[in-house]
Amino acid sequence: MGPSDHQDIPVVILCGGRGTRLQEETEFRPKPMVEIGGRPLLWHIMKLYAHYGFKHFILCLGYKGEMIRSYFLNYETMNNDFTVSLGKPNQIHFHGGGVEEDWTVTLANTGEMAMTGARLKRIEKYIHTDLFMLTYGDGVASLDVIQLLEFHKQHRKVGTVTGVHPPSRFGQLTVKGKTVFEFSEKPATADGFINGGFFVFQKRFFDYLSDEDGCYLEREPLERLAKEGELVMYPHKDFWQCMDTYRDLQLLNALWTTGDPPWRVWR
Repeated sequence: MGPSDHQDIPVVILCGGRGTRLQEETEFRPKPMVEIGGRPLLWHIMKLYAHYGFKHFILCLGYKGEMIRSYFLNYETMNNDFTVSLGKPNQIHFHGGGVEEDWTVTLANTGEMAMTGARLKRIEKYIHTDLFMLTYGDGVASLDVIQLLEFHKQHRKVGTVTGVHPPSRFGQLTVKGKTVFEFSEKPATADGFINGGFFVFQKRFFDYLSDEDGCYLEREPLERLAKEGELVMYPHKDFWQCMDTYRDLQLLNALWTTGDPPWRVWR
C-alpha cells in the first residue's frame, strides 16, 4: 500500500484538554505545545503520521487553542530563513522549503470545556472519507501507521484502538483474540493492554457520539462499541509514551537528547 492510497485519510488530534497533572507547563500553554527537543509534542505526533503518508490533519482545539493557531499561522516564518521587503509586507521570500510543505492543517475550535467525545463530534463536518484516524495530542509511539490501517481494514469493524503495555493508569482493554469485548476507563487495577490512542474509525462512529460537552469518548461511545463487538485492538508491544506528568516530560526530553529517540521514524 503506497502513500497515494491513503493520502486523503484525515488524522484527527485531540488538543483541547487542560493537562492538570503537568501544571508546571500547562499553566502557560496547551499540553500539545509543550516542547520535546525544542519542538511541540504535537509536531512530533504529526511527523510520525506524515512519515507514513498521512498529511491531512484536523486539530480539535480548546484550552489555550489560540497558541496552536498562532503556531501554525507563523509556522513558515518560525522554521525557515526568509527575506522581507520593508514597505511591501506581502513580499516575503522564504529560503528553502520545509519538509512539511505539503501538510494541510485544519484548526477547529471545539469548545473550552468539552470532553473528548464532544470534541470529536464537532469536527464531523470536516470528515469526507469513509474512515479517519484519531489520536491524543500527548502521546508518541514507534508505530507503523500503515500496518495499523491495514489491520483495521482486514477486521472490518467500526473501530480499532492501539493497545500498549505501559504503567496501569489508563483505560484497560479486555480482549478475546483481537476483539475488544470490554472497554474500562482507568480501572483500579489493570493488567495487560491499555488504551494507547492511535485509533482508526469508520465514519459511522460519529453516530455513537453526542455534541453535549460531557460526552467522553472513552466512556459510553467506546464502551458501547466494545459491547457490540465493533472494536478491535491493534497490539503494539514496542515503544509508547504519553506525557502525563512532569516526569514523563523529562523522560521524553532525555530520550530526544540521545540522538535516536524511539518514536522518531523520520530522518
